[in-house]
Amino acid sequence: MLDKSLSKNMLSKNKIKFVKSLELKKNRTETGLFVAEGEKIVPELLLSSLDVTYLAATSIWMEQNAHLPLTRCAETDIVSYDELKKISFLKTPQQVVCVAKIPTYPLRVSELTNKLSLFLDTVQDPGNLGTILRIADWFGIEDVICSHETADAFNPKVVQSTMGAITRVKVYYENLEEILPEIKNCGIPIYGTTLNGENIYASELTSNGIIMMGNESKGINSELMPYLNQQLFIPFFPEDQKRSESLNVGVATAIVCSEFRRRTGH
Repeated sequence: MLDKSLSKNMLSKNKIKFVKSLELKKNRTETGLFVAEGEKIVPELLLSSLDVTYLAATSIWMEQNAHLPLTRCAETDIVSYDELKKISFLKTPQQVVCVAKIPTYPLRVSELTNKLSLFLDTVQDPGNLGTILRIADWFGIEDVICSHETADAFNPKVVQSTMGAITRVKVYYENLEEILPEIKNCGIPIYGTTLNGENIYASELTSNGIIMMGNESKGINSELMPYLNQQLFIPFFPEDQKRSESLNVGVATAIVCSEFRRRTGH
C-alpha cells in the first residue's frame, strides 16, 4: 500500500529549474547532486548506501514500488506523467526521476594492491564512460580511476547508461601522472592497451593490477606511457583482411577485462 502521507503535488517552476540545472557539470559540482531516472536505476539507488534527496514519480510507479524504502527520500512528489516530462532528460521519459548526492571516496593506493582496477585516460564520450562503468560492474572491478579530462560519471547520460552500476562501482577523479609513481612503488603491475602492444592472448596476465584505457582517438597520453609495465594489443582476424583502424574503447575494455578474468580465474 502507498504511504498515505505521500500526496500528489504540482512541480513548482523553481523545482523544475533546479532539477534541470543539474544537467550542467558546474551545477552538479556546486550542489554535490546528480539526477537519475527510470525503473532500473532509481530502485537500485534507493536500495544502495547513496543518499537520495528528492524523488518525483507517477502514482502508478509509487504503488508498484511501495515495497522500496521510499521514506529514505528527504522529499517526494507524486506527479503526473506530463509533469515528469518537465524534469526528464530522456526523449521518452519513464515513470520516476530522483536526485541523489554524488558519492566521494578517498583513494588509497595501497588498497588497489590485490585487485584489478581500471584507469581511464581522457575517455571523453559519456556513452563510452557509462558502458565502461557497466563493464567494470559486470567483471567485479570495484574501482575506476579517471583523469580530470575524462567525462563526468554523474552526467545524466552516463548515469543512465550505467544501468545501476554507478551505485556499486567507485569512481575517482585524479591526476594520473601524480599517482602512478606511488602505484609503481607499491609493486602494482600496470597494463595499457596500445597499437604497438603484445598480443593479449599470448601475454602473461596477473589477477591484480591496473588496466589503463586511453582516449577514443589518441589512446594513452605519451606522458603516461613510461609507467606501463606491459603494453597489450587486441589482435584482429584474419591478419590480411582490411578492417577498422581501431576498436571502440568500451568494446576494447570489455575484451581486456574478460581476458583477465578468464585467464586468472578471479
